[in-house]
Amino acid sequence: MTSRVEHTDVGAYALGLLEEDDRHAFEAHLLGCAPCRAELSDLSGMASVLSGIGPVEDYGAPSPEPVIDLLQRKKRTDRKTRRGTFVIGMAAAVTLVAGGLTIGTQLSAGDVPQMAQAHGSHMGPAEQFYADGKPIEGTGVDGVTGGLVVEPKAWGTHAALKLAGVKGPLECELVSVGKSGDRRVMTGWSVPPAGYGVPGSPDPLYMHGGSATPLKDIDHFEVVTSAGKKLLTIHA
Repeated sequence: MTSRVEHTDVGAYALGLLEEDDRHAFEAHLLGCAPCRAELSDLSGMASVLSGIGPVEDYGAPSPEPVIDLLQRKKRTDRKTRRGTFVIGMAAAVTLVAGGLTIGTQLSAGDVPQMAQAHGSHMGPAEQFYADGKPIEGTGVDGVTGGLVVEPKAWGTHAALKLAGVKGPLECELVSVGKSGDRRVMTGWSVPPAGYGVPGSPDPLYMHGGSATPLKDIDHFEVVTSAGKKLLTIHA
């Protein structure tokens, strides 16, 4: 080993990653190098800290490995460049470990990160918009129920529909009916035989829709079948 290479081996020696020949050579180098001895003293205990942590949680990555194992595998597969990059790699590993420990101490056993809670809700955009708004309940026929959350837009009217108590197969449309009598289809869908919001298929249907008619000019909304049957009426 050259003198320059020996100086970069302090971290590898502290973690026990040097092979036997390199380790013996570095120990001989330590006898005459005060800076390396001082640096080694600063790194003492690092191996036991990293080894004791165990697997690093990496969501989305299968079979996480202990930090020490990762460093050892990196050493075997990239030995030629290990010494030049080891100090940076070790610093990154320690930073990640420290960050993980900090997060772990701040979250109690029952806490869930807010992002995980949002994904865990399984709400689609229409359902979320409906849940956050002020629904206008509609009047249905044959057990059909539902409502709309509406908002004015520069381009017209946006609406989120909730529909339940309907069985298929059916093809349906949400229609805005203007005060002048003009009718505009806002969205359409098919109802499977199992239906929505009925025994055996309890989840209601949520749909987005849009109309070019301004909200102030709309009299009411209708859910109608392709055959023209009116299932639900919602007044604006």
